[in-house]
Amino acid sequence: MALFHLTILSSQRKIFEGDIQSLVAPGEIGYFGVLANHAPFISGLIPGMISLHDPSGNIKTFDSKSNGFFEVFRNKAIMLLDKDISGEVH
Repeated sequence: MALFHLTILSSQRKIFEGDIQSLVAPGEIGYFGVLANHAPFISGLIPGMISLHDPSGNIKTFDSKSNGFFEVFRNKAIMLLDKDISGEVH
């Protein structure tokens, strides 16, 4: 199972950091998915559900009410959100 590193930051705090199997997020032109070894990619983000698959195969989701940006390059991804989310990733 191939993994990549994800960091999710809001303007207030670090929301998540760790290695994951996959991610699904709401981009400006629709939802997109990312797996390990993804080609370099940048997208704007809109409010919606974000899902992460951790190394154990568990799904963690949260409902983002925020706009932001996402970038993945060389198995490192960063998600920048302009607002904090309520609660923790679960």
